[in-house]
Amino acid sequence: MSDISEPAPASPAPEKGAAVIEAALVNLPLSPGVYRMLDAAGDALYVGKARSLKKRVASFIQSGRLDERLRRMVSETCALEIVTTHTEAEALLLEANLIKRLKPRFNIVLRDDKSYPWLMLAEDHPFPQVAKHRGARTRKGTYWGPFASAWAVNQTVTAMERVFLLRSCADTVFATRTRPCLLHQIKRCSAPCVGRIDAEEYAKLVAQAKGFLSGKVATVQRELSAEMQVASDNREFERAASLRDRIRGLTHVQGSSGVINPASLEDADIVALWQRAGQSCVQVFFIRGGHNNGNRAHFPSHAKSDEPGDVLAAFLAQFYDDKPPPPQILTNHEVPECELIEDALSLKAGRRVNIAVPQRGEKRAVVLHAETNAREALERKLAESTGHAKLLEGLATLFGLPEPPARIEIYDNSHIMGSNAYGVMVVAGPEGFCKNAYRKYGIRGPITPGDDFAMMREVLTRRFSRALKEQEEGGTDLPDIVLIDGGAGQFSAARAVLADLGITDVKLVAIAKGPDRDAGREWFHTGDKPPFQLPPRDPVLYYLQRLRDEAHRFAISTHRASRSKALVRSELDEIPGIGAARKKALLHHFGSARGVKQAGLEDLHAAPGISTEIAKRVYEFFHPG
Repeated sequence: MSDISEPAPASPAPEKGAAVIEAALVNLPLSPGVYRMLDAAGDALYVGKARSLKKRVASFIQSGRLDERLRRMVSETCALEIVTTHTEAEALLLEANLIKRLKPRFNIVLRDDKSYPWLMLAEDHPFPQVAKHRGARTRKGTYWGPFASAWAVNQTVTAMERVFLLRSCADTVFATRTRPCLLHQIKRCSAPCVGRIDAEEYAKLVAQAKGFLSGKVATVQRELSAEMQVASDNREFERAASLRDRIRGLTHVQGSSGVINPASLEDADIVALWQRAGQSCVQVFFIRGGHNNGNRAHFPSHAKSDEPGDVLAAFLAQFYDDKPPPPQILTNHEVPECELIEDALSLKAGRRVNIAVPQRGEKRAVVLHAETNAREALERKLAESTGHAKLLEGLATLFGLPEPPARIEIYDNSHIMGSNAYGVMVVAGPEGFCKNAYRKYGIRGPITPGDDFAMMREVLTRRFSRALKEQEEGGTDLPDIVLIDGGAGQFSAARAVLADLGITDVKLVAIAKGPDRDAGREWFHTGDKPPFQLPPRDPVLYYLQRLRDEAHRFAISTHRASRSKALVRSELDEIPGIGAARKKALLHHFGSARGVKQAGLEDLHAAPGISTEIAKRVYEFFHPG
């Protein structure tokens, strides 16, 4: 009998691809819903909706009917998850929400993380305030929008001040005024804060402003003209002159081109798409109350083979995921499953939403105007990308890379004598700076104050240790270039970290400031050749300077934010169980942290919201033993 034991059989590799989907089909229902294809790491590869989950998912095992992109997606699928819904319209809304949140690699994805500003007419005060608003609508009032930019909403606020003399100051400022402010002197506020107008007259101004924002411009203009005539007949010439100025302001506001402010549209969005070189630009114009609230260009991420209608359909579903759709949406392309998208948006809005492709008249002119803006925006982006691609090619040639870098990471530190020390990572690639990939690293130490080498070692060790772990789990790849702000010492410290971690395929470059820290005379350290300089007017040099300066800017802003936060901290923040509310109560009661420190146990207990146990805890913190 042999004493050599047989090796244990290796555990079978988990199933992937069509086999996973086929095994899941057994338990899939025929009802509407949303399905998610997941990779080995549990990240979403693809999110889709279906009228019948079983029938739709079954189509993915018929590889002959799939294009190359979907075949690759199926081959990477390791798991399938579903969520059932009552209707296909609900499934479409859920699909759009999941795509925006998960950003699957094989979907058409709208990368729009910016919030849109609104115009708020606050009505929780006897004299309502007009102001720009972002975020949750926690304040009672009427909201108008969205607006494409802060500039657009600021222009409307200015118009509200000039035409309707509404106040824009905060309630705290309003309560403390003793004399009219500058806006009243330049005839842009009726000064209700000091009683220059009573609540009844101010309410009339608010009603006129609401009419204007609702598109009833002609009605408001007739009312102002009638008031001016009455004032003139009564020989109230100062009041008549004031009304005349308001009428002029109203005429100026609506005196723009008909293409920009179409008379036939009240509440609508103009959505135009233009494609070129496998990329798309979607231009959106917001029309509310017959006024143009501005426009914004979007560049959704999608496969080069995706048709304009498919891109537009995905865009509409995702774009209105976090904002109310208007009653009418005008597009320049027919949208697949248009009725389903209309039903989904109507469900979200609580009223009917129509999507149309106008063929003639003013509406067609407005759509063509938006299409022209989309084409010009895409051409500008492509031109910038071409110039950027040449810079990356120059970077690859300079540092001996086999191909232009797809990911560049730049590192810098910031501190004052070792306090509030932070290291930062800035990321750049073919699309420019990737700000959602920026990272901050609070220096943990222990490190001698001011030891920049040790700070750099800590930051790089934390970053690349995590990167290696993520790479083993099927995460993102390592960068092609690591750029360090520093000289030979910083380069040696960074190279030692990468060597200790076994990372050999990342190009490390240190950029040192030249004599007298002059831009254009920098020295580059790469390790494979002596330090060198680039010609002063070299475009690649300018690009490297931009990368370094962005890292420096981010490091300084991070350090300043940390320092500002530290300045408002007190000893109360170090007491266990003392949160923001109790800290505020103690400071209000005793006036300062020093007053809390000197207070007796009974005095602490007398403060509002402070129990006997909390008072004892605070007292013992300042009087140990």
